[in-house]
Amino acid sequence: MKFEVLHNDSTTGARTARMITSHGEIETPVFMPVGTAGTVKAVHQRELHDDLKAQIILGNTYHLYLRPGTDIIRQAGGLHNFMNWQRPILTDSGGYQVFSLAGMRKLTNEGALFSSHIDGSKHLFTPEKIVEVQRNIGADIMMALDECTPFPCDHKSAKKSIELTHQWLERGFGFFRQSEPLYGHEQSFFPIVQGSVYEDLRKASAEVICSYPADGYAIGGLSVGEPEDVMYEMVNAVTGILPADRPRYLMGVGTPVNLLEAIALGIDMFDCVMPTRNGRNGMLFTRNGIMNMRNNKWKDDFSILDAESTCFVDLQYSKAYLRHLIISKEILGAQIASLHNLCFYLWLMEEARKKIREGEFGTWKNSMVKKLSQRL
Repeated sequence: MKFEVLHNDSTTGARTARMITSHGEIETPVFMPVGTAGTVKAVHQRELHDDLKAQIILGNTYHLYLRPGTDIIRQAGGLHNFMNWQRPILTDSGGYQVFSLAGMRKLTNEGALFSSHIDGSKHLFTPEKIVEVQRNIGADIMMALDECTPFPCDHKSAKKSIELTHQWLERGFGFFRQSEPLYGHEQSFFPIVQGSVYEDLRKASAEVICSYPADGYAIGGLSVGEPEDVMYEMVNAVTGILPADRPRYLMGVGTPVNLLEAIALGIDMFDCVMPTRNGRNGMLFTRNGIMNMRNNKWKDDFSILDAESTCFVDLQYSKAYLRHLIISKEILGAQIASLHNLCFYLWLMEEARKKIREGEFGTWKNSMVKKLSQRL
């Protein structure tokens, strides 16, 4: 991977950069639509590629490992071929999914032992196994196995957790360096900062992971219930430690406001299920605020969705029609809402890059945050 910072905002930590992977170039800040099981829910690959012009998408190691399984993906020649997507893919390590299983898993120095949510079968994710699985998937960017702590979490438990994450990182990074890609393209490996909501632990974790000469670095374990201002404090605590010449990835975050605030702190990469998951449930994100399409106020509103058009796709549907589809649980409603929200998120990143280049990001961000927080 090559990474080059192109512009730095003069009043914030925001920046634009260019990442070059074997499957294409990525302009940052970038939002990655989440394709958990090899599909961005309710969105066709053609729409992602041609209409949304998504630069990179995310797959989930845990889910792809369980179904369809890495044997099938390897027979297909990797996830890019399996899902017919020839732009970059990032896979997370599955650590968050194992964390969410709670009573169905056990963590040891060896790895994470868990029961499948599908059939209850037992599996062990070791740091080495996670690299092997992601080699089989063939993602351009793979993540280290880490432990995501819950919120709240006391300092002692959080300290023990980062020690485990760092032990796993040493083994995972070593195995990554010893192993080879399977499909003729390069793969990058990102370590992950943990430390819950404790600044001293976050900084200590950042120092440790930066000792590994990786192509990029991630910040995990946030947006798990802590107050937003605490999340920003934790991000701010480590962005100055993470190398300026490598991409910084804030995992699983978040709302449009979260993205803008984190960009101002120097974050380059984001992913979140919110655009598609909330869309399927009738929530739309627009440049003027948030719309709940289940509300009666949209029942006879025949104006076109987001008339100011932040969308690259021609979604010429009225608010009344979309509300009808959502209320009726029609599949088309989930498709339209998901496309709309992804359009908005990708537009927001494009605008952020533009404002950084023009030297107007700070002022623009502050005005947008006020609008995006409104309920329409």
